[in-house]
Amino acid sequence: MTERKGTAKVDFIKKIEKEVQQKWDEEKVFEADAASGGESKNKYFVTFPYPYMNGRLHLGHTFSLSKCEFAVGYQRLKGKHCLFPFGLHCTGMPIKACADKLKRELELYGCPPQFPDEEEEETPVKKEAEEIVIKDKAKGKKSKAAAKSGGAKFQWDIMRSLGLSDEEIVQFAEAEYWLGYFPPLAVQDMKSMGVKVDWRRSFITTDVNPFYDSFVRWQFESLKERKKIKFGKRYTIYSPKDGQPCMDHDRQTGEGVGPQEYTLIKMKMVEPFPSKLSGLKGRAIFLVAATLRPETMFGQTNCWVRPDMKYIAFETANGDIFISTRRSARNMSYQGFTKENGVVPSVMELFGEDILGCALSAPLTSYKIIYALPMLTIKEDKGTGVVTSVPSDAPDDIAALRDLKKKQALREKYGIKDEMVLPFEPVPIIEIPGYGNLSAPQVCDELKIQSQNDREKLAEAKEMVYLKGFYEGIMLVDGYKGQKVQDVKKPIQKKMVDNGEALIYMEPEKQVMSRSADECVVALCDQWYLDYGDKNWKEAASNSLKSLETFCDETRKNFEATLAWLQEHACSRTYGLGTRLPWDEQWLIESLSDSTIYMAYYTVAHLLQGGVLNGQAPSPLGIKPEQMTKEVWNYIFFKNSPMPTSTIPKQSLQKLRQEFEYWYPVDVRVSGKDLVPNHLSYYLYNHVAMWPEDSGKWPVAVRANGHLLLNSEKMSKSTGNFLTLSEAVNKFSADGMRLALADAGDTVEDANFVEAMADAGILRLYTWVEWVKEMIANQDSLRSGPANTFNDRVFASEMNAGIIKTDQHYEKMMFKEALKAGFFEFQAAKDKYRELAIEGMHKDLVFQFIENQTLLLAPICPHLCEYTWSLLGKTGSLMKASWPVSGPVDEILIRSSQYLMETAHDLRLRLKGYMAPAKGKKGDNKPQQKPSHCTTYVAKNYPPWQHTTLTLLRKHYKANNGQLPENKVIASELGALPELKKYMKRLMPFVAMIKENLEKNGARVLDLELEFDERAVLLENIVYLTNSLELDQIDVIFASEADDKVKEECCPGKPYSVFRSEPGVSVFLVNPQPANGYFSSKIDVRQGDTKDSIIRRLMKVERAIKDLQRVKLMRYEDPVLGPRRVPVLGKEEQGKKDISEKSTFHIDLNAKKVHIADNGLKVDIGDTLVYLVQ
Repeated sequence: MTERKGTAKVDFIKKIEKEVQQKWDEEKVFEADAASGGESKNKYFVTFPYPYMNGRLHLGHTFSLSKCEFAVGYQRLKGKHCLFPFGLHCTGMPIKACADKLKRELELYGCPPQFPDEEEEETPVKKEAEEIVIKDKAKGKKSKAAAKSGGAKFQWDIMRSLGLSDEEIVQFAEAEYWLGYFPPLAVQDMKSMGVKVDWRRSFITTDVNPFYDSFVRWQFESLKERKKIKFGKRYTIYSPKDGQPCMDHDRQTGEGVGPQEYTLIKMKMVEPFPSKLSGLKGRAIFLVAATLRPETMFGQTNCWVRPDMKYIAFETANGDIFISTRRSARNMSYQGFTKENGVVPSVMELFGEDILGCALSAPLTSYKIIYALPMLTIKEDKGTGVVTSVPSDAPDDIAALRDLKKKQALREKYGIKDEMVLPFEPVPIIEIPGYGNLSAPQVCDELKIQSQNDREKLAEAKEMVYLKGFYEGIMLVDGYKGQKVQDVKKPIQKKMVDNGEALIYMEPEKQVMSRSADECVVALCDQWYLDYGDKNWKEAASNSLKSLETFCDETRKNFEATLAWLQEHACSRTYGLGTRLPWDEQWLIESLSDSTIYMAYYTVAHLLQGGVLNGQAPSPLGIKPEQMTKEVWNYIFFKNSPMPTSTIPKQSLQKLRQEFEYWYPVDVRVSGKDLVPNHLSYYLYNHVAMWPEDSGKWPVAVRANGHLLLNSEKMSKSTGNFLTLSEAVNKFSADGMRLALADAGDTVEDANFVEAMADAGILRLYTWVEWVKEMIANQDSLRSGPANTFNDRVFASEMNAGIIKTDQHYEKMMFKEALKAGFFEFQAAKDKYRELAIEGMHKDLVFQFIENQTLLLAPICPHLCEYTWSLLGKTGSLMKASWPVSGPVDEILIRSSQYLMETAHDLRLRLKGYMAPAKGKKGDNKPQQKPSHCTTYVAKNYPPWQHTTLTLLRKHYKANNGQLPENKVIASELGALPELKKYMKRLMPFVAMIKENLEKNGARVLDLELEFDERAVLLENIVYLTNSLELDQIDVIFASEADDKVKEECCPGKPYSVFRSEPGVSVFLVNPQPANGYFSSKIDVRQGDTKDSIIRRLMKVERAIKDLQRVKLMRYEDPVLGPRRVPVLGKEEQGKKDISEKSTFHIDLNAKKVHIADNGLKVDIGDTLVYLVQ
């Protein structure tokens, strides 16, 4: 970004914001309590997933929560009773892990720590090109801590990057300190942007907050009673050396890495076995390959092993023999593959070359027997060391297969016979748009890949084929023909597993080393889990989705896809912060599980916690945490539960229940789209589980948005392209930032916060406020009386249309569109009115506009709008105002105004063309003299050939339900009409223009006449047109009065203009008034001029003259001596006569003389006239 020249405007706005926020705070404008009495609930309850409290809020958080903020602002204006509460999340591992990491650094390196130099540390291994893994984006994540730390390696350095001093950092070694440090900063930052939050209801999570802790325990007891929580084995990252799961905080490397699921393909070895395995004759031996692409197994042509790699043959639990690397066998032994957990019963060790050329029977492939062939690039650190080969869809495979086919010496080196390779060709199994049904060979040919050693080109080929194949590939094989790859992946895997041809196998996504220097595996461990795979629960969640408003189809599809695949979710952890499982206190409830129905807690938090985040202040109702028993929570949240036996007064219990019953359900929850596959789906599941019989408590709407880019790039601390909320408010002001956030984007695609847009927004807002002040100061100079001119009526209609359009966008939570209609276009309508209203703007309309604009922009820029509201002299806060009522919209009038603007634009272009030098001989290209007059021809009807064409198009349009046939059909029909023969060259361009306009403007384009009087519109605005073109006169005439050429060129809505220069005689216009800035000017007087036309011509030269009525035009009584006399101060009119409205000017071109005629008198004016400005 370029440096700003000054910050005066932003400072002005920030000063207003502070004053306005203080006013809101004092008036407690955003504190909302349940309305007592009647059942009618005109309420709006909106929530946002509480952010995690291990740092400051950034612009990404702000973008999502701004959607809640704008929605609440709008719904308040619509008369709804609005509640926007905001909690702060501290559950889970990151805070505890960071605190413990800091503690270890202090123990190892002292305080403040003296870290070792970079060069003393172990040199990191060169990172291999990562395998392309296509999976749920919400799961595959670089740990957020790593992303946000900006590349800092030590926790101490990360804390320093937050601007903390060494003395402060020491305190962060205790997890509890984090809970008291970041939450108040989050509240402070959000208040600075002016959010409409009821802060009494805010809280932090974990057992530090006794009321929230009690609430979560009650939720989990209820879920367990309803058989939603089960105990069993779950896949987790595990350290065999430590004998326990290895969570992020226990890892030396691999923070944020989770289990990766593979399909383990069983390829049965066909006898006779290779000599090395001859001792296992009669046993079932399988080469096992781990694949991420089970749907491609139909295309296997061979399998790959690396000749020099060590493998082992080991016995599985059912007595089969598996061949794989020792590393993968170790993983399998912790997943139930072997008889004894964690023990690999090795039968023998062997090298890849020992099994090369062995015959295999593989599942799904069309080849009965395939062979184990050599590939030299297989890695030991991923998969099993055995790789399936699908050359139709895997670039590595086709490159290696082609190498073997082309190079006989390579085959001979490894003892591979021709029949093991040469007969095998790629099998078409998937059609990929743009790549055909043999994508890998095609892409390898395009990239000119010569062999399996072209690593860089092969990596590029894989990226092209795999991603497009997953998202756009269509299956060609029987049983799945026509289905998308992403839809069949799971069913094909399931079918193979059910048939005993494959198994589910897990290993860490990347290498994970525990702090005890042990390479971790994926193990099946005992855990408590929420059974989201349960058929009835899944069905209930799907039912709740049917009635859920998602605002866009993509969000709904994401929900549907998630609910289809979602299975068990482990809800328990042994490490971190949070609430203990009530029935098994060695376990903590993890962060995605204690955050599913806490929106219900918001409804009562302010009555329990006393406005303190950790809930440890006296309760406003005098309730103690221990009094919040299961029966009390049941009574509050389940309307059929009986009044509990409790020491809490009955009245207090009823008040708690009333708050919940009034505010629930949540009317809209706003979040990033990445939470649909986890948090938001769990949100649906848990609501239907807690209120199975009361669908009135289920979520009403979910609004998911895309991620936020900053200046078209991903936000990242390490690149410096990053803004916290507090930095953004400081740099752009709250309203400047909010305007840019609204403009950033509405859809589930990534949005873009552009700093230049924020700066431009500040300028727009500042200019708007200054204009309002100017209008208030100069209101007496604005026009009064009836507001009924053409432009008055247009402006009123455009305002009403803008209100309706903006209302519709806000209702759909399309804030970029609301900003466009309710600010940018609304301001453009005002600017157009100001330009066109030659007679001056009307006071009533100007102030109606200011009030409407203030209300339309209020949800997005509330501070400046509150300030403008007070400038208008309104009593009471804008936050208590109502949405503007729109009057009638005259669409035809608006279109006639649009026609006027288009005609003015067309006239300017024609004038520019007229003035351009004629194209001809060299040196003969002088520009034309500026014309003085214009004749504009308007047509009531189309020329006959166009009329006939339109009639035919209208007939087709009506017959084909609003569609026109192809051009060749239209051309043949028009060509058959004898009266159109001589217009054939012009017919189809005319049809093309009509078709294009039809798409833009709808069926009225086919009308044979305009819906408004063209001539009347132009005549009503003739002064504007004449002035803007700097002409003396424009005549508007019907085309029917013109010659045939004009008739042919002119059609309804498309006037035709002819320019000309009328001759004139030059005279001087002098101003004798002292010290007023008006000068003597030379202008032409033309035959038939009037006083008005002379003054208008003068106004084009003397731009300071704005009002025709203030100019007095005079002539000298003595046209010869008069101009020579020195004017007397204060007696400027002496020796001069007024020129009346009725006077007309006559010129004698030969004698270069000007006369005026008035009441039959003809007087010579000489060469000078006088003008006075009053």
